[in-house]
Amino acid sequence: MAYIPHPDRRPVLVAGASSGIGAATAERLAGAGYPVALAARRVEKLQELADRINEAGGEAVAVPLDVTDQQSVTAAVAQAEAALGPLEIVVAGAGDLRVGLGHEMPVDDWADQINIHLVGAYRVYRAVIEGMISRTRGDFVFIGSDVAAHPRPWSSAYVAAKSGVDGLVATVQLELEGTGVRVGIVRPGQTLTGMGMDMDPEVGEKMLNDWIKFGLARHGNFMEPEHLAIAIETMVTMPRGAHMREVEVEAEGAIPKSKRTDI
Repeated sequence: MAYIPHPDRRPVLVAGASSGIGAATAERLAGAGYPVALAARRVEKLQELADRINEAGGEAVAVPLDVTDQQSVTAAVAQAEAALGPLEIVVAGAGDLRVGLGHEMPVDDWADQINIHLVGAYRVYRAVIEGMISRTRGDFVFIGSDVAAHPRPWSSAYVAAKSGVDGLVATVQLELEGTGVRVGIVRPGQTLTGMGMDMDPEVGEKMLNDWIKFGLARHGNFMEPEHLAIAIETMVTMPRGAHMREVEVEAEGAIPKSKRTDI
């Protein structure tokens, strides 16, 4: 895949770019010609992706980032801007998943999910937003989740964190009106990423059975990270004068074999 520089240079930072939605988004935006800073804790994974992008003619740098550490966030933004220039597009998608019943989950584990998904995303936002305001231009995308609207058992910390992200986005959209800076949220449904893949199978089975009991697992289809990358790209490349504020992307249900025309 040959990457052609975009005529409108807009440096990008993707937090959580070592795998899943973040990696797919970084690669897609790089493929569209944007210079991209790949940021996450697993620097070796980032470097592999950066090398692949650069070898194909794109522009990418790998930047260490731990969204739970303010100094790390500040340093990552500084390193990305030193390499690529002032950041115009930022995607806050770093996170992991720890599940458990709300009355059994250790308080520290529960709080860690809030720190990663909500406070961590806010740290990234806070580190770049004033620069965007001063330049009267910028796109900041928060990765939310459909669990904010449809809570699932065994996920109270994750639900609370993503519900908080919804509230944060709704508030800052009001605060940024008329600044030239656009903030949006993309809410994925069930997607095949690395999150939750280290879950104890017994816990996973109990959780899924509870989801089924409450009608929260209509089908077993999952999206690929690339589906979300397309939604994010669409949001940040919307021409100025319009603002795509929120997008929810869900997995399409399987078409019965008896009705398919492609087999």
